[in-house]
Amino acid sequence: MRFLRSVAAPVVGVAVFAIVWELLVQLLDVRRFVLLAPSAIAQEFLDQPSFYLTNTAVTGRHMAIGLSLSLAVALVAGALMAAWRFVEDAAQPVLILILVTPWVAYMTSVVIWLGFGEQPIIFMVAFTSFPVFVFGVVGGLKSADPATRELFASVDARRWEVLWRLRLPSALPSIFTTLRFALGLGLAAAYFSEGSALQIDGLGAIGRRAALDQTSGAEVLWTTIACSAALGIAGLMAISAAERWLLRWHASQR
Repeated sequence: MRFLRSVAAPVVGVAVFAIVWELLVQLLDVRRFVLLAPSAIAQEFLDQPSFYLTNTAVTGRHMAIGLSLSLAVALVAGALMAAWRFVEDAAQPVLILILVTPWVAYMTSVVIWLGFGEQPIIFMVAFTSFPVFVFGVVGGLKSADPATRELFASVDARRWEVLWRLRLPSALPSIFTTLRFALGLGLAAAYFSEGSALQIDGLGAIGRRAALDQTSGAEVLWTTIACSAALGIAGLMAISAAERWLLRWHASQR
């Protein structure tokens, strides 16, 4: 019963949202480029599903590679910051600067620097999500139980053993939480970077071309937005499934 309720509630929520959206567009006669009705978006997708699924897979690949690289580097940087307070104090202003600076403003410079293609897209995904990952890793590593840390110290455990056996498992809940935020940043970075990098494929690339078409581009543009949203939802579901599997020992999953 609990499983059915957990599945039915999101479906009902999305259905009500779509119905209200449809009614608002129809009753207020909203222009197509301003807001397209869900029925028109669904029809556009059903007219050429393979086209949108292929481009969604491209954007998903860019996002996944960028987030994976960012998390890998953040684990190393976060471990150093958690171990040495001076490194943490020195790095925090730089990370905050990266986090609060509007990355859309310098995206063109990154494309010029790295060239057109996939490299600037993956770089932007990794770069924008890096501060979020680092803060999550540092906070998680520091959350290890003090009594357990004393136990490891009493047996003269090496630093890498404490990191691998205690601090990193303790950091997993925090990492999964920040991964959800990083997913949104990475998806937005991938979408907009694909348009700026003059990619042939990818949701951002076809969305940018559609935005320039004032006659028949509204359907394509809004369908790419819907596909991006669906990709984000699928990513969040995958993260939740991985969290339940990896943290089945943790109190939060019991």
